[in-house]
Amino acid sequence: MDDMHQKIVTPRTDKEKEKMLKRLKRIEGQVRGIQKMIEEDRYCVDILIQMSAIESALKQVSFSVTERHMNHCVTDAIKKGEGEASIEELMKVLRQFGK
Repeated sequence: MDDMHQKIVTPRTDKEKEKMLKRLKRIEGQVRGIQKMIEEDRYCVDILIQMSAIESALKQVSFSVTERHMNHCVTDAIKKGEGEASIEELMKVLRQFGK
């Protein structure tokens, strides 16, 4: 990893961490629920609805991380004259969401 990945410009607050971890734990529970649904041979449409809910929840977590990154990491990089590299890195990651 290069230096940009190793440093945290502005550490997440305890409140931010708590909120994100709570969401991720909820998603983990939903995934376990789908595993159980499959084990129990539940109706496919019910499984698909739960999978859609998980995808939506993951997108929300991704948006939160992206917003925070732009407001803190990218902004700080721009102030330091390293904005172009930071924006390029973010755009590369965002393109992966479209695949």
